[in-house]
Amino acid sequence: MPSSAPAGSRPAPWADAPRPPRRSRWATLLRVLLPALVIVGWLAVAGVGGPYFGRISEVSTNDQSSFLPESTESTRVTDLQGGFRDSDAIPAIVLLVREGGLSPEDRAWTEETVASVQDSGLAEDRLSPPIPSEDGEAVQVVVPLPDGEVVDDVEALSAAFEQSRPEGLQAYVTGPAGFTADLVAGFAGIDGLLLGVALAVVFVILLVVYRSPVLPVLVLLTAVFALSAAILLVYWLAANELVTISGQVQGILFILVVGAATDYSLLYTARYRDALLHHRGRAGATRAALKGSAEPIAASGATVIAGLLCLLLSDLASNKALGPVASVGIVMSVLAALTFLPAVLFATGRGAFWPFRPRFDASGAERVRVVVQGAGHRPTVEGRGVWASVARFVARAPRAVWAVTTVVLLVLAGFSTQFQASGVEQSELVLGESQARNGQEALAEHFPGGSGSPAVVLVPTGSLDAAVAVAEDTEGVADVAAVADGSPSGTLPLDGDTAPPAGPFAGVEPTEAQGYYQLRVTLADAADSPEAERTVRVLRADLSAVDEGILVGGATATTIDTDETSIADRTLIIPVILVVITLILMLLLRSVLAPVLLVLTTVVSFFTALGVSALVFEHVLDLPGADPSVPLFGFVFLVALGIDYNIFLMSRVREESLVHGTRAGILRGLTLTGGVITSAGIVLAATFAALAVIPIMFLVQLAFIVAFGVLLDALVVRSLLVPALTYDIGRAIWWPGHRRIGP
Repeated sequence: MPSSAPAGSRPAPWADAPRPPRRSRWATLLRVLLPALVIVGWLAVAGVGGPYFGRISEVSTNDQSSFLPESTESTRVTDLQGGFRDSDAIPAIVLLVREGGLSPEDRAWTEETVASVQDSGLAEDRLSPPIPSEDGEAVQVVVPLPDGEVVDDVEALSAAFEQSRPEGLQAYVTGPAGFTADLVAGFAGIDGLLLGVALAVVFVILLVVYRSPVLPVLVLLTAVFALSAAILLVYWLAANELVTISGQVQGILFILVVGAATDYSLLYTARYRDALLHHRGRAGATRAALKGSAEPIAASGATVIAGLLCLLLSDLASNKALGPVASVGIVMSVLAALTFLPAVLFATGRGAFWPFRPRFDASGAERVRVVVQGAGHRPTVEGRGVWASVARFVARAPRAVWAVTTVVLLVLAGFSTQFQASGVEQSELVLGESQARNGQEALAEHFPGGSGSPAVVLVPTGSLDAAVAVAEDTEGVADVAAVADGSPSGTLPLDGDTAPPAGPFAGVEPTEAQGYYQLRVTLADAADSPEAERTVRVLRADLSAVDEGILVGGATATTIDTDETSIADRTLIIPVILVVITLILMLLLRSVLAPVLLVLTTVVSFFTALGVSALVFEHVLDLPGADPSVPLFGFVFLVALGIDYNIFLMSRVREESLVHGTRAGILRGLTLTGGVITSAGIVLAATFAALAVIPIMFLVQLAFIVAFGVLLDALVVRSLLVPALTYDIGRAIWWPGHRRIGP
């Protein structure tokens, strides 16, 4: 049959190819049935997992002490305290203040209200009697609340002390229960508000990127289905006590899955759209897209999972839980992006890109053309578009580009030394208005700052007198009392002489349990203050000299142990993550030099993000510091996710280099992946930025660090630094296998 091509034209490569054999009915049926089964399967997963969005909070906890390893001193104290009490009540402190002094009416109303609350059954145990301040302007009542619906109980307690309150008398509910209620309330929007904001932001960005109303919906469905499957598995892992999750782990899971699933979907969609230009049918385009995207997506997911699983080395249960929990989310993101999205795009075909449908190009013309001009094998890019211009810019002066970029990044990274991550006061954890914080400040004006949150000291029975004497002589200690069941208040005041006093305490002895007496040491400073931490450290050292069996716990000690454990985790885990990710990149890129340089650029990017964050937190947001785990979490996400973009870029560069040579491959890879990497970076940054809607300092700081770091990585490091550096090095970047690839 004569060719129908115009005279003198070059026929398409497949013009004279024989027609493929007709598929059997079974093959055709399978080609249609398999995508349908995949879609139905994911719909079923979403149907089962969807309801668990609102239930995962049932299996999460925000109790800091539950995350510490059993070996820490404060955890051992908590375990032994069970012998001194029958409940796990959380103390709330009701503080009543009148400037100029409390009136008789105030005192009478307080007595009546305390009796009313006691009769209501709101408290887990008996309330303390009203305790007046020395200046006569305040009175406090300790109310042991049950460890359950803390937010509701604190609200009910506040309401009880608001009812018929004398005019001019101020009332606060503070103490451990008040701060716990603030924290729980802060995480309250994590199920709905956080996810809603994240999905809305991603939808708008995808709408702008794709200029299609259909494709963003399909991509978001991929992310939501992946999240449904992840939440379903994580819920049952936590319900069976295989992992311990907190509100912050829950929020990070939501954001990570939405961001990662969207990133992987963007990579597949870019490949699929490109394949539709070169394949008439959807089946051929799907096979080509899967062939081109499966390896980088799977490698990217494996790298992130490997980095996250390094958190299993942590001694903090909250950090340790994030490893498997987030890994489950990444696995589901990869599966959804490589199964559900290809199936649904196969079903919709070119219609998914409406109104800008990609048209089949029978000429087989290349989207990006790189030619070699002149001596020295210096290629340049022919074509239009932003990324063709960026590639030409990199090719003109690669050494100047990477040198200037590196210097700017290193200067900003120098400010990372100002990043204060030694811990923050509990009262600063929740941003915005806080009755508990205001009450704590008022409490410190009229009582010892540590009232309601005393240090708990467990003393072996033979060392009580010496321990009391040391505690009372310690600077920063306001009061020492022993737990005594026979006392009207539950405690026995001590003054260095542990003999039973006269008066209402006559005949009362300190309670003994498991060979210990329990002392409650009231600190002069607020329990979450740096001054209180110094006092507890001194107590531990001095009491240990009296008897190594003496244990010091309580809220302040728990904070100390948590911060020290976080710092130890950070020191151990960060180097391990770097080694693991470097090894994975070596296997993927079949090179030693390239992975080392890529990891170094990612580390520089992280410290730059940390340096800029230090400036913003201190001089713009006026934040008091950061939790020690903030840099660790920021490092895990920025390095693991930053390597994603390295994989997206360098896997395509290597693919192109094998055909066109290294320098031409770098320019082609940059031009072909620049758009998708930038889009993925913007989406991931916006997704993590959504964490800032939750008024928890940890999440707000993590949101800024990761969002800024991801943008920096996608827009600067992966667009300029890495291409310019690898272009300048040339073929040697693939050492030791560089001789198999052209210059």
